[in-house]
Amino acid sequence: MRAMYLAMERELLVVYQHNGAIDVERQLIGMQPTCVATDPLRPERVYVGTFGRGLWRSVDAGKSWQPIGDAGVAMEPYRGNGITYPHITSVAVSLTERVGDYGVVYVGTEPSAMFRSEDGGDTWRELRALRELPSAPTWSFPPRPYTSHVRWITPDPLVPGRLFAAIEAGALVRSLDGGQTWEDCVPDGPFDTHTLRMHPQAPNRLYSAAGDGLRAPGRGYNESYDGGKSWRHPNEGLRHHYLWGLAIDPADPDTVLVSASPNPNKAHHDMLHAESAIYRRRRGQPWQQVIDGLPAEQGMIAPVLASNPAEAGVFYVLTNKGCYCSADAGQTWGKIAIPWRDEYISQHQQALMVTEV
Repeated sequence: MRAMYLAMERELLVVYQHNGAIDVERQLIGMQPTCVATDPLRPERVYVGTFGRGLWRSVDAGKSWQPIGDAGVAMEPYRGNGITYPHITSVAVSLTERVGDYGVVYVGTEPSAMFRSEDGGDTWRELRALRELPSAPTWSFPPRPYTSHVRWITPDPLVPGRLFAAIEAGALVRSLDGGQTWEDCVPDGPFDTHTLRMHPQAPNRLYSAAGDGLRAPGRGYNESYDGGKSWRHPNEGLRHHYLWGLAIDPADPDTVLVSASPNPNKAHHDMLHAESAIYRRRRGQPWQQVIDGLPAEQGMIAPVLASNPAEAGVFYVLTNKGCYCSADAGQTWGKIAIPWRDEYISQHQQALMVTEV
């Protein structure tokens, strides 16, 4: 059975697909989910971060949920004795770091801090060295310039303990020892990464969809081939330079999709004038916009992209107009038959995870 987790603006949609049938359950209603991760080797274990209500866990593929990280997750003021802050902005589970039956879980928050659990989320400790990096005093999120957050966490799928974190905004940093110590951003690295991916068939390669194109034209998409030490910026063909989502073909590390907008307002905030597009790139070729079967560029809030490791050549995209799937490596798309509430059209969907359970 395939499970899809759609983090909407105010609830989580859990979609089960089996033998052509689709069942949809609304979960965590009113919780403002922001991010989703599953344990790669125990996909029935799902973690969802929320903005203001802490971290939640399911051990039955999304059918039931419990708050973890702090017993007082619903209390004000928030009393942190696990994950100190209630605003969870990123979550990831390592494939290569495992303790017993559990993949090591990493969580990022606003303000920028990271936490690690080795027992499936029951207990946590802060990775304090992150906040001691030289660049930390400069981190600032433009809509709330007094703070910043850990926008994305990427554990290396091949190297145990190697870990990357994208701060919005200000740095892309890495750890080689599971977050105990950190290396600061490099001069040519992306400043404002929104999505950061790696691929198990491409050792040391990082793919970054960033907002850097607004500061430096031609820097929205970034790649590193040496584990983040140096970067290149293949942006030929992109008309939009504020990049948001990113996904890679599970069977081909050179087939990449991104979502992009002219600027943050048209990507996220200005619902009346929203404008976004999806682009596809193959090895040695420029980016090309894909439109066949997708909503119109005008009126589309910045989409979230995902792929399922079990489905070669298949991509998924979550938009304010619905959820879509491509079975031909992103060239053509079809809408998934998920009941779509009117309120979703004016909302910014937050995250998408697809897995087999």
